Amino acid sequence: MRAWIAAAAITVGFAGSAVAQQGPVKVGILNDQNSVYSSITGMGSVAAAKLAIEDMGGTMFGKPIEIVFADHGHKPDNGVNIARRWFDVEGVGAVFDIYSSGVSLAVQSLAEQKDKILVVSMASSSDIGGKSCSPNGMQWANDGYEVANLTIKGVSADKASSWYFITVDYTAGHSIEADAKKMIEAGGGEFKGAVRFPLNTPDFSSFLLRAQASGAKNIGVIAGGADLSNAVKQAGEFGIERAGQRFVPLSMTTVDIEALGNKVTQGMPLVFSFYWDENDKTRAWSERFKKAFGKMPTDPQANVYSAVLHYLKSVKAAGTTETKAVLAKMKETPVSDFFTDNAKIRADGRLMREVYYAEAKKPDEMKSPTDLVKLVKKVSGEQAFVPAAQSACKLLKQ
Repeated sequence: MRAWIAAAAITVGFAGSAVAQQGPVKVGILNDQNSVYSSITGMGSVAAAKLAIEDMGGTMFGKPIEIVFADHGHKPDNGVNIARRWFDVEGVGAVFDIYSSGVSLAVQSLAEQKDKILVVSMASSSDIGGKSCSPNGMQWANDGYEVANLTIKGVSADKASSWYFITVDYTAGHSIEADAKKMIEAGGGEFKGAVRFPLNTPDFSSFLLRAQASGAKNIGVIAGGADLSNAVKQAGEFGIERAGQRFVPLSMTTVDIEALGNKVTQGMPLVFSFYWDENDKTRAWSERFKKAFGKMPTDPQANVYSAVLHYLKSVKAAGTTETKAVLAKMKETPVSDFFTDNAKIRADGRLMREVYYAEAKKPDEMKSPTDLVKLVKKVSGEQAFVPAAQSACKLLKQ
């Protein structure tokens, strides 16, 4: 376990004995730092959180703002044990990022028990904000329902079509597949089946053969990181698109496009809330991040910055680290930063923000090596995320 303490350039003064007795404000970044998603979140998320701390002046209540970070290894027990130590021993008030549905669900339950805060950057299970929702948990960026919703509608151009899925065999994959099946059938399309593969699969040949044999017009792959890269490469080798079927990743990121190249990924869909080249503000922040970390930021990393900044602003406004007071400020105050405009947190913890449906550019459309995607359309949070009336979250029924 490593810890980093933000440099205190300016001491912010607060009046009152209660403030004087406050311990240091401390946040935790819990994510994948050594496995399939480490390039998407990992230490880049820690770098993003440090920028948020820097933008708050580095100190609060007269003490340096502290940050700890750890790798959960995609194991819920590991994540819970780390978070418990942070909450009980190390004085962490809020945990951010995660990028694993199983770990998110487990840590969210613990955060509610311990009266602490969890903000998930991205995790796909609908249960996080659905039947397992918590007043102490929030989701900041993409989720499985929204990714399935925008991808299926975008690829099918809102017309009925047939689909077969190659799905990673864990909580997130199951959830996205279930959401996708409902959406396909509700739109008059045909769900032709699915095959599941274990995390960290090097050889997708048997899964691709089954998908080809299904005769589905679209082959959706629900995977991420190295698994997605392997599946996309091997789909190209199998000539799936040349044979008339469309290969559709449901969770592609700019990291995947960089790794695979636009010649391989051209036309493939992406869903995200942040892209570095959207406007002058996103470009300026991204260059700052690159200077600090050496690479352009990913969607989850930018969202970690946004979530940590909003948390710290709320702590400052509340004048305390006490969870209920901070949560009240977080939920009553609109989220505004360099890529978020006046977004509100719904009762189920979902940040209702605008998101994008995009496609990977063709090589001849690229103006630079980092000019990777074209934005097809912007979608409101109300259109993208699960409607409150359809949610299983008890907090939306109160």
